[in-house]
This record gives sequence, structure tokens and C-alpha cells, in this order.
Amino acid sequence: MRFMIIVKATKDSEAGVMPEEKLIAAMATFHEELQKAGVLLDASGLQASSKGWRIKYSGGKRSVIDGPFTETKELIAGYTMIQVKSREEAMEWTRRFPNPAVDGKEGEIEVRQLFELEDFGPSEAVERFRDMGVGEQK
Repeated sequence: MRFMIIVKATKDSEAGVMPEEKLIAAMATFHEELQKAGVLLDASGLQASSKGWRIKYSGGKRSVIDGPFTETKELIAGYTMIQVKSREEAMEWTRRFPNPAVDGKEGEIEVRQLFELEDFGPSEAVERFRDMGVGEQK
């Protein structure tokens, strides 16, 4: 089972405030533990939304909306991807995730399970994803 640990953005992360060394060290330690346990798939921080954009769809029409985006509680500042044997194991790991907020302020993570190709019925489109190696557990 794969899970994404989503680090929610804060006013500080959106302002480009870099985390202090203490937080970077805590994150490094946690991610080393994930790696040693063989459950870490990927992890990264994201630049502020001022450097990004959104594509808005209306039927077949697309429009580009440049950042920054005002509602920080809806934004993502980073993520960690893990692969574990159960929801309970994912819960155990995420309870240990360091507070991602600068200076120990209020922070939040969200955890979401990823779909696996086996969650979908057999189809030609699913087989195309399987051939690409997308959406499969490692």
C-alpha cells in the first residue's frame, strides 16, 4: 500500500521562508528512518505557489492561472511517499512525522492512500499504464 504524506503550506512557506537547520535535521532523521525501514519511495519540498500555475478546465477549454494562490490552507508545501503493508503501519509512521512548520508554529500534514492499478477493473487503458510502469507498487 502506498501513501502520500502531504505537508500543508503555511504563510511562511508561501513567503519563501526557509526552514531552520533544526527542522531540516529532524526531517532528515525521520526520512533516514523511513529509508532504513525500506518504506521510503520519494520526498521533496515544493517552491511557493508564486512560482507555479494552475490549469483550469471548462469542458475542452483550458486557461492558465499564474500563482501565487491566496488560500494557503489548500496549498501543498511538500510530500513524502511511503509504501507499507497496512493503513495502521502508515499511521504509525505519520504520527512520528516532525512538525513541518517553521519555528514550531502550527503545521499540518494530510495522508492519502494512492490507488493501485489492481483497484481498477481490467481494461485496455489500465494495461497501458501497467506497460508504462505507472501506478504500481515497487
